[in-house]
Amino acid sequence: MAIGGVLVLGLVVRDRHEMTAAHRISERVGYNQAARSKSRLYRSGPVGRGGWGTYQLPGLLAQTRLIEAKDSWDRPFAVVTWPTLGHCAVVISCEPDGAGQVDQEQIDNWVGGWGQWLAALGHEDGVIGAAVTVETAPDTGYRLGAEVRHNLAADAPDVARQMLAEVIDSYPQGAALVKAWITITFSSQTRTGHRAKEDDMVLELATRLPNLTGGLASTGAGHARPATAQEVCEIVRIAYDPAAAVLIDEARAMGQRAKLRWSDIGPAAHETFWDKYRHDGAWSVTWAMTVAPRGEVYENVLQPLLAPHRAIARKRVTILYKVLDPGIAARIVESDRRTSDFRINSSDKPSARLEADRMSTEKTAQEEARGAGLVDFAMLVTATVTDKDKFAEAVAAVERLGSQARLQMRPQFGSQDSAFTAALPIGIVPEQHLVVPSSIRGAL
Repeated sequence: MAIGGVLVLGLVVRDRHEMTAAHRISERVGYNQAARSKSRLYRSGPVGRGGWGTYQLPGLLAQTRLIEAKDSWDRPFAVVTWPTLGHCAVVISCEPDGAGQVDQEQIDNWVGGWGQWLAALGHEDGVIGAAVTVETAPDTGYRLGAEVRHNLAADAPDVARQMLAEVIDSYPQGAALVKAWITITFSSQTRTGHRAKEDDMVLELATRLPNLTGGLASTGAGHARPATAQEVCEIVRIAYDPAAAVLIDEARAMGQRAKLRWSDIGPAAHETFWDKYRHDGAWSVTWAMTVAPRGEVYENVLQPLLAPHRAIARKRVTILYKVLDPGIAARIVESDRRTSDFRINSSDKPSARLEADRMSTEKTAQEEARGAGLVDFAMLVTATVTDKDKFAEAVAAVERLGSQARLQMRPQFGSQDSAFTAALPIGIVPEQHLVVPSSIRGAL
């Protein structure tokens, strides 16, 4: 009985991160197994151990393919495919307007537009996930110089030329670069249970992309356009090797283009530790949100976490969305409403938190009845440094920023390489890659 009681407690009792003892033990067992099999080590390239002689992407991206096509507006777009799972992902590059010098009414309209866009995804056939990624990094300075030289008039006065030259030399120092992407993942599984062919999926996405990008105009995403295959390669290459950003920007400033192939953008080497991830010349650590902000959530709740920080070379914040079918969403909100009513009625003196939960479920049910969508969401935060001596400072900075954003975050112990990959804007749906199905994990 004592042993049985201990086992039941290990499956039931949760800590502040909603983790049970069973979860923690499974993490440690999985990591120890990877360490014994040396699968946490990776070597690629001509002298690697893969046998193919290229810098192939590791882990969850090993079996992916990259395809480029043109949509119905004749815009080139990239499609990342997982042939074994039948998934296809498109990446949309955005230029957010930001909230500076913007009226509160306009911000409220953007928030409402984003909610409508997410709700519309629930009516899109085949959508299984979406993600928003915001990355901050130091500006290399080549982009500004190339833009000024491209727009400089031939008959410009010498004073203006000298002033612009001084701006080019001084402005990039300490400046930060902010990039944003929206990724949508589709399943090729049809309603009849068969998988559509890859070419047919790409053709269908080409006809649907204009509507998806056009709907982002009212969300504050700025100019939204599909990312090309070259741009997706650059995103992944720079993530694994931050030093490549200088070379890519320098080549672009000189009017050239660094031609990258999907089979050659992976790291030359990586090593996964219990609490960090080493890839090429950089060190990274990825956190997962365990508890969302409580209470009233305003539009600037994530501003401290999204802003650039001097202690972090590159920071990537990714919000993962699982869009729920409208029929399922209605059942979920009604179930939550009944559960909240039962907790209130079964207590003689309901706590303030129970009262707040009841008001929240009532409001959610009302909004869903008026046509709002329901999504499950998660968040991954990755911090990367190129100097190991600054690693501890970067970790402390992210944990402090998470507290300011009213988030509870926990490092992805034992699976830092997979978490790093899932935070990239390439359309990974983590629950589709689990060994143990998500339904069983949720029951535990």
